[in-house]
Amino acid sequence: MLKVFALLTLLASSAVQAQTSLQSDLPLNYLAQVHPDAESRPLVIFLHGYGSNEADLIGMKFQLPSQYNYLSVQAPMALGEGRFQWFRKKGDGAYNGESDDLKASSQKLRAFIAAAGQKYHARPDKVYLIGFSQGAMMTYEVGLRQPAAVGGIAALSGRVLPVLKNELKTDPPPASLAIFIGHGTADDRVPYSGGTEADALLQRLAYQPQFHAYPGVGHSISAAELRDLNGWLQTLNP
Repeated sequence: MLKVFALLTLLASSAVQAQTSLQSDLPLNYLAQVHPDAESRPLVIFLHGYGSNEADLIGMKFQLPSQYNYLSVQAPMALGEGRFQWFRKKGDGAYNGESDDLKASSQKLRAFIAAAGQKYHARPDKVYLIGFSQGAMMTYEVGLRQPAAVGGIAALSGRVLPVLKNELKTDPPPASLAIFIGHGTADDRVPYSGGTEADALLQRLAYQPQFHAYPGVGHSISAAELRDLNGWLQTLNP
């Protein structure tokens, strides 16, 4: 399991564990770190990577805007004790996005986003997906296919799956969808080229992605990336 918590403090991790419990009232299980009031606040939804779980990214909220609400979703497919995935690879070679798993998970995630927005009083344009690795692929899959459902997506160490690339060629992008792409240049699981190719593709389609390269960083989330994410979210809601 990937441990992105390694870059956070032990104190922050302990606080998360003490304050959260798994929620099951929406289409997917999740952890919530939200303000107790019913004000309309921006809502961030974290999507973990392959073999991880809902606890792996929630600690990032301590480095992101304090006025936001945060949810961290558990992928629907179990791999083992405490390990989950969004989709299984189909056949040999690089996965291209052709599987019933991906379609089913995408449908559940879209339903979760809509229900979470309603429960936590967030308009679709104030809902932001932040995904890591396989979770980043899900941000592209959901955000680019149904961009009106969210205000922005942040894809960390991910890539746009080939099937989605082909289907995006003729779709006009909405000007309102904000996109953050972050990728370590030393990533040995999802190569750095996945980030640069996504950036180039989205620019050709007239999106305006904010791309960040992290020299020497592998398949992980660095402190510099968290600072950039924080700045991106603050810019969306000054």
